[in-house]
Formats: sequence, structure tokens, C-alpha cells
Amino acid sequence: MSTVAFSHHGRTGRVNVAGVPSPAYAALDATGLPYRVIRHGPVRSLAEAARARGVAVPDVVKTIVVRRGPDDHLFVLTPGDRVISWPKLRALLNVNRLSLPDAATAKAVTGYERGTITPFGASTAWPVIADERLRGRQITLGAGEHGVALAVDADRALDLLAATVADVTDPEPAR
Repeated sequence: MSTVAFSHHGRTGRVNVAGVPSPAYAALDATGLPYRVIRHGPVRSLAEAARARGVAVPDVVKTIVVRRGPDDHLFVLTPGDRVISWPKLRALLNVNRLSLPDAATAKAVTGYERGTITPFGASTAWPVIADERLRGRQITLGAGEHGVALAVDADRALDLLAATVADVTDPEPAR
């Protein structure tokens, strides 16, 4: 694992493998939220990502794009050991139907590929719903590029994202 610490104090020049800076860095820099960049390379599972990042599985946050309607999406942030509870999320949003967009649509509405998605620097600032279990933690989430994560204080990040924090998950089903 390669960990590189950055804060919001004017670091520039971070680029992904294509030589293009991830918009996530500029977005985080603009907020003033301290963050740490963790470069760990390819991983095949969430548990492997947790090991590579040196964190517990619940601290690997999944950023899931959810479709409410035509051109109406939102981000749902879930701890790594939990899954969206569709009944809870529908009740919170007071809707009868939600869906997951396909990979191409998720990229089109966020600017990020699946596995790299973060609300920071997304092409559209969709609303953010965060599971309440993220509060009080140091979390890692997508950085807009594969094999890289951002570590942030969850409470400060959720406040900056104006996230709605609620119980919207269930335990990951046993396999």
C-alpha cells in the first residue's frame, strides 16, 4: 500500500494514470476538508480494498448512484459491510420506485466510472444520503480513479456534502 498525505493547502499536480487530475481533489481542496490519498492499486473485493487501505471493512464507503426518475439521481453512502435497504430508502425519500442505473449511465451522470465514484467533484452535485453508521468514523471513499481512495473525517465530509443522514442500510447478507 502506498499512502500519500495531502491536505487542502494548495497541493496540485495530482494526476491519474491517464495524466488527468481527478476532479475529486480540486473539489476537496475547495472545501478545506483535510484528506489523505491512499494509492493501493487494483483490488478484487471490498475486503481486499479494506486490507489494502489499512482500514476495517465498514470504513470502506460505497458510493452508490440511485435513480429516482428521469435525470434525477442521488448518491447513497453505505458502510462496506452493509447494503441499501430499499424499503428504508424509499420511505425516507417518500417515493415508490428507485433503481440503479447501468454503468454507462452512472458514469454519464457523475463523470466517474463505477468503483471510483465519489460525491466530491462529480459532474452534477446530486443530493447525498448517508447511512447513520458512518457518523463518528474516519472513512475511505472513491477518489475518481481506480486503485485510489480518499480518507476523510466522516462527520466533516457529510456536513460539507449537506448529506441527509439516516438509517438506510441493512447488514450485508451472508454468502
